[in-house]
Amino acid sequence: MTNRQTINYRRKREGRTDYRRRLNLLKSGKARLTVRATVNNTIVSAASFHPDGDKIITTFHSNDLKKKGWKHGTGNVPAAYLTGYFAAKQAMEKGVKEAILDIGGHESINGSRIFAALKGAIDAGLSIPHSEKAFPSEDRLMGAHIEAHMKTKIQDDVKSLMK
Repeated sequence: MTNRQTINYRRKREGRTDYRRRLNLLKSGKARLTVRATVNNTIVSAASFHPDGDKIITTFHSNDLKKKGWKHGTGNVPAAYLTGYFAAKQAMEKGVKEAILDIGGHESINGSRIFAALKGAIDAGLSIPHSEKAFPSEDRLMGAHIEAHMKTKIQDDVKSLMK
């Protein structure tokens, strides 16, 4: 009798994909709003499942905020909020009305940039299941915590970009 060992998928071995969690997201049948936070940026995409591979509907990168007139850092809570807002606007223009949040391997921490991006997407009009307690406070979304340490007005910039 041979002792055979099953080899897991490469992405599972690398710790990059949790296939059980992914299957549960796909069962919803809705588009996924994927939020990825790096040290200096936030990337928000809308994706739908296809047997040949996921189809990216739209993507918005926090660096794209600079094209819209954003003069501040792109790795903070207000930038994540605006990134989610604009990604949702683009997705809605392409026919996405509801989605489900996909945070990948990120840890779920209430008040984080991931949930700031989610709040931005919801404020833009996208229907996503959520809990209000996960969102950052309104002061953090508008940058009051940054203004306390800097000589810049972020709150006015956030509000002007959303118009």
